[in-house]
Amino acid sequence: MTITLSNPAGLHAPGAYSHAALARDAAARLVMSGQVGLAPDGTLAADAEGQIAQALANLGTILAAHGMTQANLVKMTVFLTDPALIGAWRTARTAWLGGNAPASTLLIVAGLADPRFVVEVEAEAAA
Repeated sequence: MTITLSNPAGLHAPGAYSHAALARDAAARLVMSGQVGLAPDGTLAADAEGQIAQALANLGTILAAHGMTQANLVKMTVFLTDPALIGAWRTARTAWLGGNAPASTLLIVAGLADPRFVVEVEAEAAA
């Protein structure tokens, strides 16, 4: 299986993401529900950076449980409740992805399932 990330001519230059991700001959497609900053024991990180880190860690746990890593990601969708968190999100995402740049969408929303949540990240991977 190969994942080809692309930025076709005729589109604006992306930031730390790719406009498209093509998975050829994928034997497995993993669709992950949105992950928030809840730790395995049910506690919520005290600050936005902690919630972002935990949401990414949760995605990592799901990937690992299915024999995958961040390199298998083809799409991420991020929901933030405050545009002031974009910088913190981008910093954490870049470090966590380790150079991978899957297709990505970022939305600023009025709220999430629990008013204490500031971030939710859903993703898709292929292997």
